[in-house]
Order: sequence, then structure tokens, then C-alpha cells
Amino acid sequence: MQRPLEIVSEETARAVVSLDDAIEAVAQAFIDLSAGRAELFPVALGRGADTGRFGAKLGREGVDGTPGLKIGTYWPGNRAKGLAAHGSTTLLLDPGTGFPAALVAATYLTAIRTAAADAVAVRALARPDASRLLVIGSGHQAYWEARAVARVRPLTDIAIAGRSNEGAAKLARMLAEEGYPARPGTVASDAATADLIVTVTPSHVPLIGAEQVRAGTHVSAMGADEPGKAELDPALFDKAALFADLPAQSAAIGEFSQAVAQGLPLARITALGDVLRGIAAGRQSADLITIFDSSGTALQDLAVARLALARARAAGTLQTIDIG
Repeated sequence: MQRPLEIVSEETARAVVSLDDAIEAVAQAFIDLSAGRAELFPVALGRGADTGRFGAKLGREGVDGTPGLKIGTYWPGNRAKGLAAHGSTTLLLDPGTGFPAALVAATYLTAIRTAAADAVAVRALARPDASRLLVIGSGHQAYWEARAVARVRPLTDIAIAGRSNEGAAKLARMLAEEGYPARPGTVASDAATADLIVTVTPSHVPLIGAEQVRAGTHVSAMGADEPGKAELDPALFDKAALFADLPAQSAAIGEFSQAVAQGLPLARITALGDVLRGIAAGRQSADLITIFDSSGTALQDLAVARLALARARAAGTLQTIDIG
């Protein structure tokens, strides 16, 4: 008989998995993928009857071979109903039977695993003395990106550039109230002095020009996760070292997809996991511009979901239902 389905709520996930936990779990997921201990499968994208969109990312993680998937949704009409526009749920399967084993509420976990991927890339690729961060984007995810980068580099300045001055000021104020050196900023005034740039928007047009990024800067492009999205000037790629969580996916739906379609060789994009394992070069000089594209992978979702499940079991905060 199938065992009861274990459920981790959003409240429990927040209580048992920290941003630091997510950074280490995601780093290990990158390494497991590079080493062949884990596997990813094609991403599926769909649309609701109205303007809603959803996607499913599937994988098999490398610790005990647990397979699973994360469904991410974007229903913009939710805002008018007082609901969050983004939602995420991860389903873990029993590796021995294939039956559903756990359902993990993953909206919070998706936010921190995305930010964790950024932090892992910054830790591996940015100059050790990088201290000035420009965040392009002022939404919920931008908050987590700033916090994550601050975990791995000694930030002395965080400039927030958003579509509206009001949004940038609000996020800067929120971060400042938590003790971070944050302030409103603009791309025009802050890109030239930034050591680190993070783009975290749904943009389909470049937000920063190649001439605005100085030598030695690390850029994390976090927003492009479907065809047509792009945040960076493709001319920047010609003078930078390029990295991605999954190069083939980046070439298909990520930041580098349009450039690849126009002739950028896939071989120029290095898997971050290969850098972490020491089998590929990362930053090779202080003046090198490095770019990391994260379109997100199921292994990141499975890593934080498994951790949340294990911690919830230990804390006795799991819910269960009999589906069998």
C-alpha cells in the first residue's frame, strides 16, 4: 500500500530552510549535475485560459536519486484579487516506486533558491574584493538577490534601480531597515562604479548597454526564463566570459538564447557546476567581465525541497494525507 503523502506548508518551509541553507544546497546541486550524479529533463511551458502562464521543470537529484518536478505559475490577474501573482509547488516522487511521496509548497523556496544560485555564481566568479552592487529590478525577487549577494561578498553599497523611483526607494528602504547599505539608484549613475550587477526583471529588451559595464565586473542575469526575454546588451557577450546554470537551457530559453540564435557558439557558455568542480576555468583575471545566466533548473528546486522535507520531519511539522 502506498504510504501517506507528506506535505510541507509555506509556513513550515520558511521556518526550516534559510538563505544560507539554500546557498549550500544549490551549490551541491550544481556539482552533482556536473559530476553526472543528477539528471535534468526538458522544461514544459503552458498557458492558462486567460493571461496565466505555467511551467514544469523536471529532474532527478543526486543524493538518493529522488525524481520530481516543480510547477511554477504566473497569473497576473491575481493581484486584483489580493493574491500573489507567482506560485510554486514541488512534487517529490518515491525513487523506488515512482509514487508521489511529498508535496512541498515552494513559493518561498523558489525565491531563495533563485537567489542562492546568484550567490553561488558570485562566490565563484566575482572578484573577492567586489563590494558595490547594482540591482536592476525592485520586486520581491530583487530583495532576495540583494540579501544573497551580501552573504558572499562584503558589500559597502547596494544601489536599487527599478522601473519606478517609488519601487526602487521602497526596496532600498526595506533593505536599509534590515541593516544593508542600500539606497535608490539608476543604471546611468551606478553601472560605471558597480563591481557586481544583478538583473532581475521580466524584460524583453536590454536594460544595460555593453559600454556601461566596466572591466572586472560580474553580472548575474536572473530574469530570462522563457523565449523572448533578455536583460543584457548582446554586445556585452563579446568581451565577457559566459557561464550558466545549464548552458543548453540558457541557449534555448535563457539570457543567451537570442545571441545563440544569431551565431554565439554554445561552447562559449560554461556550466557553473564545472567551475565549482574545478574542471573548468572561472575568473582568470581581475579585469575580466564575467556573466552568469540563470534560467533555473529543477535540481535547485529538488535540493531545497528535499532539505525542507527532512527538516520538517525532524521538527515534527509535517502534514500527511492518505491518497492510497
